[in-house]
Amino acid sequence: MNFPLKKLGWLNAWLVICLLSSGCAGYKLGSTGGFQAGARSIEITPFPNQTTEPGLTEALSFAIRKEIQRDGTLFLETRDRGDILLQGTIQTYLRDGITLQPQDILTVRDFQVSVEAQVKALDRNSGEWILDRKMTGRTLVRGQMDLTEAERIALPLLMEDLARNITDVLVNGEF
Repeated sequence: MNFPLKKLGWLNAWLVICLLSSGCAGYKLGSTGGFQAGARSIEITPFPNQTTEPGLTEALSFAIRKEIQRDGTLFLETRDRGDILLQGTIQTYLRDGITLQPQDILTVRDFQVSVEAQVKALDRNSGEWILDRKMTGRTLVRGQMDLTEAERIALPLLMEDLARNITDVLVNGEF
C-alpha cells in the first residue's frame, strides 16, 4: 500500500515543479522597448494648458517625471541632451456625472474626471517623430460638499494615470 502513495508523491512534486517553472516562460526581465534600461534618455518639456482648469501643467510634469523614474527604462535628462524629446499640450479637462444622490436625482454623487493631451515624442538621433497622438487619463471623484476640494485631491491621481499611459507607450513602443 505504500507504493501508490510514494508514486503519487513524486507525481505531485513533478507537477508542482512543472507548474512553477512554466509560470515564467513568457516573462522577460528588463526593458520591453527593444533597448537596455537606462541606455536612452528623455527630456520632458512642460505641457501648455489650453483648458480653464488651473494647475494641470505642473501636476502633469511632476507625474511624468515620477513615472519615468519609477519605470527605470528611460533616464531623465535636461537641457537639450535627451535622446527623446517629449512635449505636448493639455487640450481638454472634462467632468462627467456618473451616479446621483439616492434622495436627490438632480445632485451628482460621483464624477469621472478626464484629461486629454496631444503628446509628441521626437527621437533626436533620427530626427523622426516616434509618437504623435492624443492620450487620456481618467479617475473617479466622489462629489462631496465641496467639489473643488474633491477635484484638487483627485488631481494627482488623474495626472498619474495619464503619465502611466504616456510612459507605457514610450517604453513598450506601442505607437
